Amino acid sequence: MRLEDQRASTNVEDRRGMRVGRGVTGGGIGIVVIALIAMFFGVDPRLILQGGGPAVAPPAQQQRGAAPPKDDAATQFVAKVLASTEDVWTEVFASSGRTYQKPTLVLFDGAVQSACGHAQAAVGPFYCPADQNVYIDLAFFRDLATRFRAPGDFAQAYVLAHEVGHHVQNLLGIAERVHGLQRRAGERQANDLSVRMELQADCLAGIWAARANAKSRILEPGDAEEGIAAAAAVGDDRIQMATRGYVAPDAFTHGSAQQRVRWFRRGFESGSLAQCDTFAAASL
Repeated sequence: MRLEDQRASTNVEDRRGMRVGRGVTGGGIGIVVIALIAMFFGVDPRLILQGGGPAVAPPAQQQRGAAPPKDDAATQFVAKVLASTEDVWTEVFASSGRTYQKPTLVLFDGAVQSACGHAQAAVGPFYCPADQNVYIDLAFFRDLATRFRAPGDFAQAYVLAHEVGHHVQNLLGIAERVHGLQRRAGERQANDLSVRMELQADCLAGIWAARANAKSRILEPGDAEEGIAAAAAVGDDRIQMATRGYVAPDAFTHGSAQQRVRWFRRGFESGSLAQCDTFAAASL
């Protein structure tokens, strides 16, 4: 990616080097839940921690330890990607008379306390709608390259853009409506709604990539393929096969590799919000 001349967002909060005490309303995150979330990134932890309802966590006990320098390369990279998403979504929202509220990107290592509760690094990157923050332990990028076999800077940018996509859904009221439907739905229907939410976030990540590249030419040859590879790598079918040895479509929560690639491409090729209505799609 060509980000050398791009600005870095100031909406980055660095909590690396902090030790976080546990404390979650409703009992905290159990080890089984952590194992399940660890299979997928992009989960709205409010659904798991609080059953879909409002979540307000008590203050964490934090102690400052050794932290990476604020201007390390990884921090600069995510700050520039975040800035690019800010520019794109500010323009998209303004075109329909809306104001885009920028999320804060929280960097942490090991564990973090959010308004959605306590989370360990094993959960991967996540968006918390209760505080409108995106959380990421940058060590996840190593897992993305090794465990998920999706290396490259644009694969990393896709991960961040996907989480920002959840923020866009939250601002548009989509997340609230879907979570309301999920609370009243059976397991199979709730899973289908979750898949549609995640595929829409993939499509929104594609919109960001298309519009950012049209504006600033940030993509280099092979970058789009990196994003597609990352979307495919975290498909439910691939993860289930790796962890269970078989595929159970009814248990999908994020979509298959093919579906995730299809919707990312749809956003990337169209650059249009109207093309990302996964909830109206008869076939995913």
